[in-house]
Amino acid sequence: MHEIDTVRAVRWQDDALHLLDQRVLPHEVSYLVLQDFRATADAIRDMVVRGAPAIGITAAYGMALAAREFGQHVDWRERVQAAADVLNAARPTAVNLAWAIARQNRILDAIENGEQSFAALLAEAQRIASEDVEANRRMGQAGARFIPADSGVLTHCNTGSLATGGYGTALGIIRAAVEQGRKVQVYADETRPWWQGARLTAWELQQDGIPVNLVVDSAAASLMAAGRIQSVVVGADRIAANGDTANKIGTYGLAVLARYHGIPFIVAAPTSTIDFATPTGADIHIEERPAEEITQVRGVQLAPLGTQAVNPAFDVTPAELITAIVTERGVVESPTAARMQQLIET
Repeated sequence: MHEIDTVRAVRWQDDALHLLDQRVLPHEVSYLVLQDFRATADAIRDMVVRGAPAIGITAAYGMALAAREFGQHVDWRERVQAAADVLNAARPTAVNLAWAIARQNRILDAIENGEQSFAALLAEAQRIASEDVEANRRMGQAGARFIPADSGVLTHCNTGSLATGGYGTALGIIRAAVEQGRKVQVYADETRPWWQGARLTAWELQQDGIPVNLVVDSAAASLMAAGRIQSVVVGADRIAANGDTANKIGTYGLAVLARYHGIPFIVAAPTSTIDFATPTGADIHIEERPAEEITQVRGVQLAPLGTQAVNPAFDVTPAELITAIVTERGVVESPTAARMQQLIET
């Protein structure tokens, strides 16, 4: 068997932040080397890095870069806080971004000398990254039981090492099932309009030697009806207090289809993705992205010039359609507000 989990999208190396440019995968493996928080915010906004956990890790490193730039200034704390606001605004739906920045802010609050801020924030960013990998491995072990032997698994978007610190959330569950010796056939939605399934998930699984078939998003219903899908495993960008889950656009439709066909629908996410300050999915802000992402593909115009488009980046899956939410702290089956709270309290 190939080595499992060979990809890293976010690295700190040679005193700089290195981001695997996911816009040019799979045709080019290229890392952007970033030296300041502004470029880091741009990279998050421009989809160089994507996936809620990876965005959070990147923002944490961005805070460290800001501290390195401003630590010698008299008003260093205010300047770093302003940088935090820039990073926080880069992509509003993924709660891990705000969570990572809040965690760095707690480090800042305990520092009295700006000259110490860079080392402290860098160490915390590295902790956030390594903790994410360990959390994903625990998630994988907890969630592998939902994937039967000799089964087909449908995924949406990219939820692997490219979207996290490593190992992955939903793909981490698949990786764990493979490591346990189960034969798994992955069906990866292409995931319009950024093609994360086609460009990223298919490529990442190929690196690990895990069998994957790419399918158009609209093929899910027929695959389920034909008995080729035994489970659906997806990630999450924000989970409300009641278990409603925001994820890449198209996820809600898969949950509806899975319920109709009697197929388990599993969400995998770290507890940092759960936002207890957001009561329900109706309270989640959904990012709207440019129309050109739909009307064009890599600069090539597909739709007639002047075509108007609606391009929400995410949708919300109601908790009642979710079989289980798998986290590093345990599994919440048939999620409700009370069961989500109990997860945190245990």
